[in-house]
Amino acid sequence: MKRLKIFPKTFLYTLGLMLFIVIVAHALIFVLAPQMTMEYSPPNEAKSSDVIYNVSINPTQFVTQTVQRALPISLICCVLISIACSLLFSRDTTVPIRQISQAAKRMAQMDKSATCTAHSRDEIGILADNINYLYQNLLSTIENLEIEKQRVSEIEKSKVNFLRIASHELKTPVTALNATLENMILGVGKYKDYGTYLPECKEMVEQLSDMIHEIIETSKAGLSVEKEPATNANISELLLSLCEPYQLIAKAHGIAFQLDLSEDFTAVLPSKLFCKAVSNVLANAVSYTERGKMVAVYLSGRRIIIENECIPVSEKDLKYLFEPFYRPDFARDRDTGGNGLGLYIVDTLFNTLNIPYTFCPMQKPDGMRFTIEV
Repeated sequence: MKRLKIFPKTFLYTLGLMLFIVIVAHALIFVLAPQMTMEYSPPNEAKSSDVIYNVSINPTQFVTQTVQRALPISLICCVLISIACSLLFSRDTTVPIRQISQAAKRMAQMDKSATCTAHSRDEIGILADNINYLYQNLLSTIENLEIEKQRVSEIEKSKVNFLRIASHELKTPVTALNATLENMILGVGKYKDYGTYLPECKEMVEQLSDMIHEIIETSKAGLSVEKEPATNANISELLLSLCEPYQLIAKAHGIAFQLDLSEDFTAVLPSKLFCKAVSNVLANAVSYTERGKMVAVYLSGRRIIIENECIPVSEKDLKYLFEPFYRPDFARDRDTGGNGLGLYIVDTLFNTLNIPYTFCPMQKPDGMRFTIEV
């Protein structure tokens, strides 16, 4: 019995129970019926002139013969009824369980369309609902894990690419510095003039130091977001303090710097990282604006807009502008075009903070517009 499936097991248990009841009931009838006696007494209201009969009958033989004739038919009918009832009961009980078992098998094979269907509201129906709820939670968890796995894979891939590009970018100035120092040591040609080339070597070292610092800051961006808690910050106050040094730089280079903070709003975010990203955008805007042109910073709704008059970046360059160490064709020189990490850091920080932004050309006047949606 232990190896039988649930339907035949339920059927046999139910049929056995009903047959047992039928057999016991017929056995009792067969044993007790012949022992019964019949007596008839006339009613008390009968007239005295009426004939009164007082008969005592013991129809043992008659009852026995009657029971023996009716018993087989009754037994067969009861057995057939028991079989039919057992089949119906077993089917109604086991079909939902079998359906749940089949659905669970499909769920084990990660069939997303699998579901347990049970129309009853008893414990079996509740079990089906619980299994469906558990399976949907499992699918949701697996989907979230896949997304997280893909995100981590992309982050790791970007880190590898960043380190590869960084090593390549560092290799050039290190090689130039090494060659200059070696020629100075050997006293080759013009490199005998230490007074001229030592300051150049110092400038190369400073460039390397700045680049290494930016690389380290970029690599720690994700960890910094986890460490710094989000606070309620006033955006106007943050921009006012951020723009102050760049206003001085712009003035020194003959660049007009317009600041409009008439609108005011607050946002919940990590202030230091947000300020670092916005500061890089401002530095980029001032660096790529020529003398006599203008940089404008203003608020519109819950958006921070930074505009600068310059040569608009082409669609070709715009696709790669946020990649590490990328500099447009018109700014390949590190002295004028930076080290190519500014916008990459901006992109890394804003993506980590889940702050959407856009960077696109503008017309009248020609230039670029950076929009931050806080």
